[in-house]
Amino acid sequence: MSAPHTDVEQVEAANTAFYEAMERGDFEELSALWLTPSDLGVDEEYHDPADTGVISCVHPGWPVLTGRGEVLRSYALIMASTDYIQFFLTDVHVSVTGDTALVTCTENILSGGPAPEGGAELGPLVGQLVVATNVFRRTPEGWKIWSHHASPVLAETDEDEDNDQNGANGSNTDGGPLT
Repeated sequence: MSAPHTDVEQVEAANTAFYEAMERGDFEELSALWLTPSDLGVDEEYHDPADTGVISCVHPGWPVLTGRGEVLRSYALIMASTDYIQFFLTDVHVSVTGDTALVTCTENILSGGPAPEGGAELGPLVGQLVVATNVFRRTPEGWKIWSHHASPVLAETDEDEDNDQNGANGSNTDGGPLT
């Protein structure tokens, strides 16, 4: 077994590789980063892959996807419909216990869709803030993704901030209850 700090570094590298593969649209690399039943020593001819080490993914606003087929199809769809995507990861925390690792982070995403009709450049860029949890499993080939779960962060609007400053916390500015 490797030293704990080495495990954390390896998991961080695997997590970074996941996001970099998405940015490049490299479906082959992205697919190789996900856990397979054979990574767990399961013979897929004789065992249902769903019985052992099934992978799962939740994209913001999507239902839970389970199994390599569903999960990888979702990434193929995202890559096919996104001309540009870049992830700026913040608040990255890695914890490793045995052969399992947990990464939590904030995905600051910048993406752009197809160009407007007749245009040669990208469509408008859109920013999104998402919190993610990535679960990794140690395999003989290194750390592989077992599960990815991402949820949008509901950002405060200027109106929300104004309400907070004007006593929208359950009391009027004079300290009495709201009526």
